[in-house]
Parts: sequence; structure tokens; C-alpha cells
Amino acid sequence: MKLPDSGAPVTPDGRRHAPSAARNAGPILQLLQAELPAQGQVLELAAGTGQHAAEFAAALPGLVWQPTDADPDNMVSIRAWADFSGCDTLRPPLVLDAARPGWAQAWPGQDAVLVVNLLHLIPVPAAKVVLCEGIAALAPVGKLLIYGPFLRDGRTTSDGDAAFHASLQAQDPGIGYKDLGWVAAQVHALGAQMRVQPMPANNLALVIFK
Repeated sequence: MKLPDSGAPVTPDGRRHAPSAARNAGPILQLLQAELPAQGQVLELAAGTGQHAAEFAAALPGLVWQPTDADPDNMVSIRAWADFSGCDTLRPPLVLDAARPGWAQAWPGQDAVLVVNLLHLIPVPAAKVVLCEGIAALAPVGKLLIYGPFLRDGRTTSDGDAAFHASLQAQDPGIGYKDLGWVAAQVHALGAQMRVQPMPANNLALVIFK
């Protein structure tokens, strides 16, 4: 799949650098600082380059951070970022397909599950699994935090979002921005609640809890 960060530069030690991850790290960290407990464990899905895992784990030292990704090829960059950070609460990355039904059984009791820029890159059935399993993996007071672009009432909110959504669907008609109302309906059907927080560049943060 061709994305804006495709072809991101790689350092000699194997760290990939995605400009979008660098841009949104600050706002997402502020969200995490406001929503997460001082101590606990965080499961990050679709960790990608590993930039966020390294930055967030270093800034939140009371949280044990477990990055995962469905693509085994991403393990090199995630591991390199972890080594670069020197953070002892950042665990080595593991391969985990967040769109595979049933994975939450192996990951119970999470204080937080973090999903950044994933739902618009996967089909609707896969997005349903991410929501279902993400909620199932939570501790009783845990939170599923989802960041990314969404449709509002079936529409994009900027020309840039419209172009990106169209480019995704041109590559695969099954993917693209999910509607906020659709996500809310899935969450409520799973017996959970959701708060929505506006984020920069027309993105949203969804805070989901039981």
C-alpha cells in the first residue's frame, strides 16, 4: 500500500523515520498523560516504525510498554528504536495481528491499548475485530485509545482528508476512513462507552472504556 510515509528514510542502525509519527507524537503524548494511570501496562497495536513506542515509554516511565505489529518486517525498526531509547520499561516488539479474532485471550488485563492510524488502513470486518478484541483485552478500568482520521456523518472534513480517503479506496475499495458514528455504534454494541477528543489536523482521539 502506498502511504504518505512510504519510503521513509532508515538510519544505519535500522530505525525508520515516519514524518507523520514525528508530527503527531506530541499531541498523542498529551492525550496519554491525561488519560493513563501513573503505573501499569500498555499494549500498542500496529506500532509501525517504533517511533511512538520509544518516545512514549521514555516520557511515561511508570508504564510498561509493549509494542506489537502484524508485519514481521517492522520488528527491525521497532527494536532499533527501543535500543536507541535505552528505556528499560519498553519491551522488545512482538508480532501480533490486531485484526485476528481471539487475540485478546493472550493479552488480558491491559491498563491501556493504543491504536494509532490503523482503522482507515484496514477493511470494516478487520476494524470490527480491532475494536472487539481491544476492548476485551482491557482491565476493568482500562482504556482503548484510538487516534486517526474519521468521517463525520459520512463526510470528510477537509480537502486533504478527501484526497487521502480517495487515494486509499483507489488502492483497495475495502479500506478508507471509518465513520465516527459507525465506530460509536460498534463500541456501544460491545457494552463499552466512548469519548471523542478533537486532535490537530482534523484527526480525532477516541477514548473507549467499559
